[in-house]
Amino acid sequence: MTQPEILTSSVQVAELARRLETQPVISMDLEADSLHSYRDKVCLIQISLPNETVLIDTLLVKQLDSLRYSMADRRIRKIFHAGDYDLRCLHRDFGLEVKGLFDTMISAQLLGEEKIGLSDLLQRHFQVSLDKRYQRADWSKRPLSKEMMNYAAEDTRHLHRLAESFEKRLMDIGRMAWAEEEFRLMENVRFENTRAEPLSRIKGAGKLDRRQLAILEELLQWRESEGRRLDRPVFKIASNNILLEVARLAPETERELAPVEAMSEKLKARYGQALVKAARRGLARHKNELPEFPKKIRKVVDPDHDQIMKVFKSWRHQKAMALQLDPGILINNSTLEKIVRGRPKTLEDLKTLGELKTWQYEEFGKELLSLLASDLE
Repeated sequence: MTQPEILTSSVQVAELARRLETQPVISMDLEADSLHSYRDKVCLIQISLPNETVLIDTLLVKQLDSLRYSMADRRIRKIFHAGDYDLRCLHRDFGLEVKGLFDTMISAQLLGEEKIGLSDLLQRHFQVSLDKRYQRADWSKRPLSKEMMNYAAEDTRHLHRLAESFEKRLMDIGRMAWAEEEFRLMENVRFENTRAEPLSRIKGAGKLDRRQLAILEELLQWRESEGRRLDRPVFKIASNNILLEVARLAPETERELAPVEAMSEKLKARYGQALVKAARRGLARHKNELPEFPKKIRKVVDPDHDQIMKVFKSWRHQKAMALQLDPGILINNSTLEKIVRGRPKTLEDLKTLGELKTWQYEEFGKELLSLLASDLE
């Protein structure tokens, strides 16, 4: 295996950019430190040309403006596997927009592959085994070992031939247009500018009373602050289960933390005082400032709706089986729900509803309208 070159300067990246502009296709991946820092960042970018792989150390090269043109040029195909997170990171950290995407995981889904992980696909199609030792590694640590660099390079080295194989199969069964639409949609994904976890996202918070919810809010804010201070992921500070239990207990002293079984003695010693202070802040809130857990909108019982959904799901199951696709890839439940509630009567109504992707509309629009019409008669 040839050791990949690692670029550590803007001059080297600019030279790479000039080379990329002459390439018809490249494959890409990146490594981030989401398991090891408060706010994850891209630490390494892997780019494979047909005959070589290059790594960019983005902890040393923080500006990638020289790559903007090649990344945005649709004439240069960029192959990713499960590129959703990668594209979000490239835009957030470097302002790079990737056009000309080909995603091998999306392709695998549309081809009805049973296992869609890159390791599984490479093993099945090429008998290539990927080393998984560094999947949870801290990519922000330097220097990178030769083993880590080779591991990173393996994620892109085989994507060219995997994409070639998948493209041919997609064209043979008439699904290339489906894939291209999915690729275009993924090109536009972006991170939402949110950070603190809302109460509604904490499993079990709905069972707390308003005073306990106030304590939980204070605990969540403390955890965010501590994660930021230490540059650690918040789940490594204290788990949601620990914060929930502390909120239920509403402790005013450190001794009252004793029943929290999920919390080790070491953690109690380190954070006991801070947890109690947060709990006291919640206890001290005025009753008018206590939060309420978002109420679920009660579903209006509609026998017709439920019956039509059963018919739609049965149709989807049969169609998915015939096409050898996962039913959720064919059309997801949320889309079916919105179509049934919208009750379109014509293809134009269905198109205006805006729930179906173009390939779904063209392939299945008439059948869906027919099903809807027959069940509403």
